[in-house]
Amino acid sequence: MQSIYALHQKSSDDIEKEEKFLLHSIDAIQDLYLIMLSSLVEIRKKEVVFLETSSKKHLATPEERNPNKKFVHNAVLQKLEESSSLSIALEKRKINNWAMNDDYILILLNEIKQSALYSNYMKTKKSSFQEDKDFVIEMFSELIAPNEKLYDYLEDHKLTWIDDIPLVNTQILKELKQVSEKEDFRISKLYKDQEDQEFVSSLFKKTVLNELELAKEYIDKTPNWDAERIAELDTIILKMAICEFLKFPSIPVKVTINEYLEIAKEYSTPKSSIFINGILDNLIKEFQNENKIQKTGRGLIQN
Repeated sequence: MQSIYALHQKSSDDIEKEEKFLLHSIDAIQDLYLIMLSSLVEIRKKEVVFLETSSKKHLATPEERNPNKKFVHNAVLQKLEESSSLSIALEKRKINNWAMNDDYILILLNEIKQSALYSNYMKTKKSSFQEDKDFVIEMFSELIAPNEKLYDYLEDHKLTWIDDIPLVNTQILKELKQVSEKEDFRISKLYKDQEDQEFVSSLFKKTVLNELELAKEYIDKTPNWDAERIAELDTIILKMAICEFLKFPSIPVKVTINEYLEIAKEYSTPKSSIFINGILDNLIKEFQNENKIQKTGRGLIQN
């Protein structure tokens, strides 16, 4: 949607250039995902260094000489650090952001250690895997993901990440909840499969190359709306949804409608989702009566 909108704003017909930028932006989501995951590893490493340095001070206190290492011994944080899947991906994609900007890791570590969450966790010196896991989940969701300084850094690093940060953090939180004591941690793939990857370019190109044809499907269905008064994002959302109805037989109608209503609520005007829902509902009935929609695949329900 944003790529098609950008194409309109530039009054450009260079579809290949915009498609290339679209794919590059999606590919960069993997970097953001790895950066956020590696922050957990780097936070633990910084605390290890801090404890070692403190214990070697000339006038070290008894507590500094024999510190509570529960945090650095956290089983989930250690599992992330020992993950070959994560380390290989970081090396392959040359992710070294925290080596270059370790001040952000220190900011995060400081906020963690000042939190009630950390204080409660460190009341004992030993813990179960489940306690370690629960702590990391809460630490990530309550202290790391919403950190404004970290958000500002990521936004400055790559502008396209503004919309991707919540998506990536939600995925990481999901993975942390699924971490198993007996299994190695493995990172997620950017695309589910080759078909998933091809869908990106296909939807973009089929929508852009058929805009006039797709627009004709809804123009006469908006009697109370002048076509020029419809928000441009709404017209793009309608075209993309209609494109999926007519040109992507494996995608269920309900899935398409739900996806684009969510996009409308997030990016367009307050009334857009109601307007779009009404148009799409009417179009579905019309398309089905005219046998324009031919959906195939397992588990497709149309009613």
